[in-house]
Amino acid sequence: MSKEIISTSAAPGAVGPYSQGVRCNGFLFLSGQIPLDPATGKLVGDTAQCQAEQACKNVMALLASQGLTAESVVKTTVFITDIQTFADVNAVYARYFTAPCPARSCVEVGKLPLGALVEIEVIAAL
Repeated sequence: MSKEIISTSAAPGAVGPYSQGVRCNGFLFLSGQIPLDPATGKLVGDTAQCQAEQACKNVMALLASQGLTAESVVKTTVFITDIQTFADVNAVYARYFTAPCPARSCVEVGKLPLGALVEIEVIAAL
């Protein structure tokens, strides 16, 4: 098994004992991205829609750092703290992940790190 840790300053740095992502056996596994501004490390936006936008930007920056695009993504998981915001988050998500869309799960969770409203993780094929 070959395992390579990835890191880029174009996306928020890890705020704990984890990597931004790992390349392994033909896949790229990205840690969940919350809506942090990469330059300041602060949460962006106070609505799920605004936060989904920044989380997607962070995902795209990580993909781009590896020469990939959203088209390389095969699976996403979206975590939201209020299922009532699903439509708003979905509208943003749909601008970044277009047909043919990756497989996806979306779940409501009690809390997310730093009080975020949205977190998105992805798996991409290399």
